[in-house]
Amino acid sequence: MIDSSTVRALESVSTATLSAQLRRRGIEHAFLEHLTPGQPGKRLVGVARTLRYTALREDVFAERGGGMNAQKTVVDTIRPGEVLVIEARGDLGAGTIGDILALRLQRRGGAGVVTDGGVRDTPALRELGLPFYYGASHAAVLGRRHVPMDADLPVTCGGVLVMPGDVVCGDAEGVVVLPAAMAAEVARAAVTQEREERYIAEQVDKGASLDGLYPMGEAHRIQYERWSEDGADEVS
Repeated sequence: MIDSSTVRALESVSTATLSAQLRRRGIEHAFLEHLTPGQPGKRLVGVARTLRYTALREDVFAERGGGMNAQKTVVDTIRPGEVLVIEARGDLGAGTIGDILALRLQRRGGAGVVTDGGVRDTPALRELGLPFYYGASHAAVLGRRHVPMDADLPVTCGGVLVMPGDVVCGDAEGVVVLPAAMAAEVARAAVTQEREERYIAEQVDKGASLDGLYPMGEAHRIQYERWSEDGADEVS
């Protein structure tokens, strides 16, 4: 699980800042592509619980698609603070989760859902208030295009590798995935970066040139330290 101070830090910074910090650490492929936030005003922070759908083959679906399949099992065993991350191969031709399973996940303490496939019952999911990110709305059940194959394995969602236990962060822009081992470090650095950028934005708003400011040079670094010590007050 993520410690509470890291959660608070991650909830306070943008996915853009987190992406920048990951890039500084050599990780370029962490932002999930082509996903829409279902609750743009809500933040998402949690631990990845993964689920994989394969392409439909009718005989395999007959064996694995019914009853307590991989989809229902992972939802029914979700733990508090976990985010269900679904690999659907970017196939938008059916739903990958609907309102009843999303309600069960929410009541289990799940933090949200991320899928690169379709979502059913989108209006009802919005009413739940559960953060979710999805490829498109689609009313058809998953058996139209998918086999719920397995869970708790590495998956590819939105073009990004997601490992079970990774830290998933979402905002109105989208979703970024952080390796668990560096989540706390990245969170702290992201908070610092956004504090520096608030100072930079204030100076730009006052008419300052970007030269020596963005990125911050030594002269502005001294002013920034004073600004920060004064509680982010303006400096002359």
